[in-house]
Amino acid sequence: MSLILVIEDDPRIQKALHRQFTTEGYDVYVTGDGAQGLATCKSLKPAGVVLDLMLPSMSGLEVCKGIKSWSASTPVIVLSAVSEVADKVLLLELGADDYVTKPFSPRELMARVQAAIRRTRKPAAISRVSFGNVTADFSGMEVFKDGAPVVLTAHEIKLLQYFVEHAERVITREELLNDVWNYTSYPTTRTVDNHIMKLRQKLEVDPGKPVYFRTIHGIGYKFVRGN
Repeated sequence: MSLILVIEDDPRIQKALHRQFTTEGYDVYVTGDGAQGLATCKSLKPAGVVLDLMLPSMSGLEVCKGIKSWSASTPVIVLSAVSEVADKVLLLELGADDYVTKPFSPRELMARVQAAIRRTRKPAAISRVSFGNVTADFSGMEVFKDGAPVVLTAHEIKLLQYFVEHAERVITREELLNDVWNYTSYPTTRTVDNHIMKLRQKLEVDPGKPVYFRTIHGIGYKFVRGN
């Protein structure tokens, strides 16, 4: 199971995060010291790091810089009471993958960590694909049906590419909101449903009986490329 490294010196937050991540099936290593956290990251090679900004012995800024200089692909999600824009910008420039301000929702933090991990593990981008009577050229942002161009919005193309790169896998609406829209809270999942309805209308032979963009009731959707 994937390991999450928590570098946080507040015992209450340590306990809450340990409980949250272990409940989701992750192994968790917790340390409250910046220098030890950096050394632990190098030795344990975690799937993701939750990093507090204010730490003893070494600041979160320096820890983030150290992690990214050693392993640029390791996701780092910064957790801090500091909310100044300048600090957020600096952290992102140092390579932090996301920033959560205290007080925070453990569920939201979990969603952000999982999204960051998925982004680092995503398959190689597909630049061109054909299925049925549809051809998509993602590098050129062009889609054709029966040889004629189909007008898709940028988000529709991004959603189509995500489906193609994750073909035959059931994908939840929350995953799509995280990975395609970069949402971390979900006031509604109708955004996903509406965009898939548009893809069906534009690309399916019979939108009422979809072959490629299939609904998996109670879960989400699955793209089936077919023959």
